[in-house]
Amino acid sequence: MLPLKEKKFIITGAATGMGAATAVAYARAGAQVVAWYRNRTPDAAFDTLSGEERARIAFARHDVADKADVDEGVAEAVRTMGGLDGLVNAAGIAPSSPAAAISLDAYEEVMAINVRGTILTNQAVFPHLKERGGRILNFASATGVTGYPGKAHYATSKGAVLAWMRSIAREWAPFRITVNAIAPAIWTPMYDKTRSEMTPEQLARHDAQMAVNVPLGGKLGDAEKDFAPMMVFLAGDGAGFLTGQTYCIDGGILMLS
Repeated sequence: MLPLKEKKFIITGAATGMGAATAVAYARAGAQVVAWYRNRTPDAAFDTLSGEERARIAFARHDVADKADVDEGVAEAVRTMGGLDGLVNAAGIAPSSPAAAISLDAYEEVMAINVRGTILTNQAVFPHLKERGGRILNFASATGVTGYPGKAHYATSKGAVLAWMRSIAREWAPFRITVNAIAPAIWTPMYDKTRSEMTPEQLARHDAQMAVNVPLGGKLGDAEKDFAPMMVFLAGDGAGFLTGQTYCIDGGILMLS
């Protein structure tokens, strides 16, 4: 039995990285998926799907920071799939900058995509979930708890996502809508970009620190093997009594209690 058979999901930021891994895993698990992207076209992860699995995914280009686009995109996805069971909001950016040098434009772009995008997509799916319940999974980060020198605006945005998640988890619980956050530590193209911005000395220090900080393996996890199975579980019927939680898929980095 496919664990997400006949479930219907919107996944934002689905072209690459963890969003793509989630879309692929959901299609394999039997779900219909409308996969949103903004700039990047879908990567090679989708080529691993069978023809039947690939037919369960429809791609759509939308900007999560644009309310009109989000509202129209959600309505279109619901029409395409004939309903909606949940949202995975994986869209996000993580630029680097010393805190004292963060420009107003850079700050507003991070907040627009990471925070406004979370709020707008969550609001847009709410009317479609409130009659029979559903799942909302928002992407947060350990940095929203610990901070992140060199990416303070990113960390700030993820702290806001956590506060929003806990608030609506309580507010929307009477509608049987579960709302949880993911705090992943997974190797993605975004992480490759972060690594590319480091000097050789910084990269060596970073890798040495990761070897200490990640109890399971000493480096970030694999999207398909370590991350996707948990995302399938959280989208399924077995996760119906879990809400307002932050799930750290991170090899033991944060260990929230």
